Amino acid sequence: MRIICTHCKTSYNVNLVNIKPEGIEFKCAKCLQFFLVKPHHLQQIKPSILNNITQLRKSDMGTKTNQYSDDDNLNTLLTSVVDDLKNYGNRLNDQLSKLSDIGIALSGVTDLTILLEMIVDQAREFTNADAGTLYLREGDTLRFKIVQNNSLGIRMGGTSGQDISFPPVELKETNVSAYVAIKGTSVNIPDVYETDLFDFTGPKNFDQTSGYRSKSMLVVPMRNHENDVIGVLQLLNAQHMKTSEIIGFSKDYENLTESLASQAAVAVTNAQLIHEMGELFDSFAQVMATAIDEKSPVTGGHIRRVANMTLTFAEILSKNKDKYKDIEFNSEQMHELRIAAWMHDIGKVTTPVEIVEKAKKLQTIFDRIQYIDLRICYIIEQMEKDYLNQKIQLLEKGETTEKISALESREKAKREKLIDIRGFIKQCNNPGEFLEDEKIERLDEISKMTWKDFDGNEQPFLDDDELLNLSIRRGSITESERKKMQNHAAITLKMLKKIPFTKKLKNIPLYAGAHHEFINGGGYPLGLKGDEIPFEGKIMCVTDIAEALTASDRPYKKAMPLEVVYRILREMADKGELDKDLVEFFISEKVFNKYKEKHETNGR
Repeated sequence: MRIICTHCKTSYNVNLVNIKPEGIEFKCAKCLQFFLVKPHHLQQIKPSILNNITQLRKSDMGTKTNQYSDDDNLNTLLTSVVDDLKNYGNRLNDQLSKLSDIGIALSGVTDLTILLEMIVDQAREFTNADAGTLYLREGDTLRFKIVQNNSLGIRMGGTSGQDISFPPVELKETNVSAYVAIKGTSVNIPDVYETDLFDFTGPKNFDQTSGYRSKSMLVVPMRNHENDVIGVLQLLNAQHMKTSEIIGFSKDYENLTESLASQAAVAVTNAQLIHEMGELFDSFAQVMATAIDEKSPVTGGHIRRVANMTLTFAEILSKNKDKYKDIEFNSEQMHELRIAAWMHDIGKVTTPVEIVEKAKKLQTIFDRIQYIDLRICYIIEQMEKDYLNQKIQLLEKGETTEKISALESREKAKREKLIDIRGFIKQCNNPGEFLEDEKIERLDEISKMTWKDFDGNEQPFLDDDELLNLSIRRGSITESERKKMQNHAAITLKMLKKIPFTKKLKNIPLYAGAHHEFINGGGYPLGLKGDEIPFEGKIMCVTDIAEALTASDRPYKKAMPLEVVYRILREMADKGELDKDLVEFFISEKVFNKYKEKHETNGR
């Protein structure tokens, strides 16, 4: 019998004798629209048609032409239907395959900014949506992270460089995105203008001002591995693959988008965890520096300044196109170097504070010069008592004024000598650049002088420890104290090796532990030399020394001018202690000045 397309009136001859009561839907080969054929329209059947259709389902998909009916019009119609079914199946397979590929791609991205943008890009491409928005849940609000609209050329958030100025969405069920976040269920709306389920004042106002027409909307929750909704993915205006007509989001798209959103949520959670883990290490480093800062403000300021100077040095090296053109620190390497610099002195938590802050040679918990000063004052007082007793005896005996004058002269000479010794010891207690042999010999002579205590016991003017400390030639610490101070590098290395750093941070112990190693092998704690020292360690060695020489908050020394600092750095490089090329680069590129402009604008 003949059937007619209800849309364009094209007729077809069909040979069907049986059909389900609800009828069968045909697609017109001319206008591509579907129309319904009821059982009462059919008069006879050609059994070969159904057999041919069955054979089609089993046939090779690569067959170019198939004959389903002797009637050309019917064959054209069936061919169109079959082709549509094939295309739908192929498209569904492609979407499932692409969904798998997207999941793999998302799992490999740890930068949250890039990841969020990728999720919206892939979801829009996946569903052929014109626009998309991604929100992340922050407390009781949904915050815009990505906003895209292809027709209007809008790309905000992510790597676009365009900030999103829209205020966060409050979690109220009248808002469709908030509803999805609260309930955890998807919402698929064919036309936002033809529903009163939610308040779409916002999209309608946007349409009015922009000339856009919001229609179909698919909003799905982003659930992580703990089944918590961490965000919402909103897609707008699905487009027909061929005609670009705005259509509703199919159930298939809804299911596949929910799957994509779930994968995306896990990827976002992973990225957030990795970011938080990085922040944890940063915080740990800063906490350790704070602990040292509380113990000694001197070393606390040192750590911060060395860290900032080291990063400034690395940034300048990365930009160099000459000698160091092959050196370039990427963001991950800079992050690793930053933490290493913040942690380079954490071993000082075990260094006695009286050594770290030893401003005077006799200083321990307090400055023992007070003891020696009190001792000499006591000796002078006792000597004056003896003198007065002797003078009284001479006067009682009626001795001549010559004898009394001689006694007074001797007393005056002794007193002046003790006062001179007192001043000399005070002078020696101050750390200087160098203590001469003559002064050390005089200290030794003074230590051999004796006096009697209250019980009449003979005591030396200076005990062995006092003599040892006062005889320090350079600085304020003894050799044993210096070893305790230097031991902080070994403790730093030991502590950092106990931390299970991630792969991207694995070099932190090596970098931080090498900041006192010298090129000639004379450094500590491992005595590394030459290329055994990592490049980052060589950088930190230069900045550590430069900071120590220029620091103005050391209790035992004044800040040195830059020309003196440069001279000392060059001398150390000439002796094979520092990397000569790095020292010259540090000086010629004015690294210290650039660091200070960037990080110490308020001065030290």
